[in-house]
Amino acid sequence: MALIVLASANGSPGVTTAALGLALSWHRPVVLVDADPTGAMGIPAGYLRGGQLPTDATILDLAIALRQGNLAEELPRSLIQLPDSQVQFLCGTMRHNQARALDELWEPFAAVAKALERNGQDVIVDAGRLGLEGSPYRLLAAADLGLLVTRSNLPSLVAASSWAPTLRETFERVGAREALSALVVGPGRPYGQGEVAKVLSMRVVASLAWDPDTARVYSDGEKPGRKFTSSSLNKSLRATVHAIQSVVAAGQKSLGLAQERNGR
Repeated sequence: MALIVLASANGSPGVTTAALGLALSWHRPVVLVDADPTGAMGIPAGYLRGGQLPTDATILDLAIALRQGNLAEELPRSLIQLPDSQVQFLCGTMRHNQARALDELWEPFAAVAKALERNGQDVIVDAGRLGLEGSPYRLLAAADLGLLVTRSNLPSLVAASSWAPTLRETFERVGAREALSALVVGPGRPYGQGEVAKVLSMRVVASLAWDPDTARVYSDGEKPGRKFTSSSLNKSLRATVHAIQSVVAAGQKSLGLAQERNGR
């Protein structure tokens, strides 16, 4: 599989919840990376309910490791295992002004992240909101699949449509237009998946059900209810995992065929 990066154009459409939910629904070991430049610490404060982490390491330690020439070696030492899962988590910055120190990290980190595939691991990144200082845009641009996360209401779509042309141009510039998609949170509230795709001129890879009760398990660390596994959000997360797998596999196959045609 690959490097999958989720980002939003505005507000809080559910990027962190989507990234965490996808990681916990993933089909094999996965590294979940908090690259949100706001320093919100959404997963430790929310899903882990502010509990003491087993390490003080954050993504800032990787920026230091890059300067010292041992980025690939430092990454495994900076990860923590999320309880009862096959998800390893890389904690993000603790303050918003720390994100500026990561600008030079993103492209080398993308290469290291993609190399984890040899170990049977994929990488999912919560990139937070686009356009903020310290935003990991270059990491998004290097993704095997970049996902623009949006709700289906008008304010969200207006914001997403302002970023869609820039994202399309970025991915087209490197010949990776098919590596960009949208992920809709709450389809039909009020616009459907097809309408979103038309507004953004972008493929919608999948949609996540509007299910606040289940979402709070991921965002706030609430105790799962009796029907948690069969909830509409979790069903849609599992369907989205399969959709992502198909899109990434098709993209990698297409890239391989293109390289063969070019004699590489």
